[in-house]
Amino acid sequence: MAGDRAAGSSEAMSKPPPLSSVCAHRRAQALQKQPRTVPQRPAPAEFTLTRHDVRRRFIPRSAPGVTESQAAGSPARAKVGRVSDLLAVWLPWNDPDGFLGGVPDGFRVETYDGHGQLPGSIEYVRFYVPQYFGGSNVNEVIRDMTALEVVQTQTAGYEHVLPYLRDGVTLCNARGVHDASTAELAVALILASYREIPQAVRDADREVWPPLTGVQDSLADKTVLIVGYGSIGEALERRLSGFECDVLRVARRARPGVAPIDDLPALLPRADVVVVLVPATDQTRGLVDAEFLGRMKDGALLVNVSRGVVVDTGALVAELGTGRLRAGLDVTDPEPLPAGHPLWSAPNVLITPHRGGATTAFAPRVAALVRAQLERFASGEPLVNVVAGPAR
Repeated sequence: MAGDRAAGSSEAMSKPPPLSSVCAHRRAQALQKQPRTVPQRPAPAEFTLTRHDVRRRFIPRSAPGVTESQAAGSPARAKVGRVSDLLAVWLPWNDPDGFLGGVPDGFRVETYDGHGQLPGSIEYVRFYVPQYFGGSNVNEVIRDMTALEVVQTQTAGYEHVLPYLRDGVTLCNARGVHDASTAELAVALILASYREIPQAVRDADREVWPPLTGVQDSLADKTVLIVGYGSIGEALERRLSGFECDVLRVARRARPGVAPIDDLPALLPRADVVVVLVPATDQTRGLVDAEFLGRMKDGALLVNVSRGVVVDTGALVAELGTGRLRAGLDVTDPEPLPAGHPLWSAPNVLITPHRGGATTAFAPRVAALVRAQLERFASGEPLVNVVAGPAR
């Protein structure tokens, strides 16, 4: 056996293994002792990961972000594969995913609130929600959005957006979002005026307890005329239902229980309170003029929670000056109302600085609307609240 070992050793020594085989064997042993690491693949130069992309996908900067079928107007937007299949959307909130309770699939999101540098995808954005408190710049950028299909406002009024829309762009307003807040303020203005709350605040500031010299108005047994009976008007009537008052309704067109606008002259003398809720259009600008005010009964209260331009301010100041009418205004023309304007010093007027929709009720309702609209847009379903441009 010793001879066999000697023979084996002699044979092994006489035929050494190639050097390359030894190196390969040692490399294999080393790899077994060390954990394997995989190098990170860098993103292509034309891709960048933005902090506002709520789905943490790579966003192409050099591609329009739409498929051929989408570019051709196909409603089949829901199938999302490559990043370039995602629809570009601009939203005004720093945390769109948190605000909306999740952004629907199919979108790449960037934030623009009217401040700072514009996102680089302006020429590809398809769906845009302007900032609620933004200035004119949040609307001016619409002109540079060459692929834009939809603008979804956060306001019920939309006249401020119309000048910036191109042909073919759909405009949707926020009908329903501000119903609760605006209706509440209308009731507050009525009650504050009737119960003389402004004077009570002034007396309290002077630490004066005035003697009781008469009775104040009650909303009970009064007649309230709602001019512009839409969703906010319906919300207002629901809130008035517990005050034991009668409600008259006027809208552009007649429907059961609602009179047409042509009947307004005959209804005005019957109302103790006239609440104006019409949108600002060419037809409603100056609707509340000297003739309108002249038809209101003595001591009647005008409440405007729509748009300032609906009321002829000069005619209103003249009527207030006579002491015949009262007014509660959340909006004015001009707006903001400048210092020294005669409306500030007019008697029997209560002014709030356009706060109708700015309440805690706003955020959850606008979030629900925008999320639902994005879902409809991605799936090709019809959008709601279309007020201008083509239906989609």
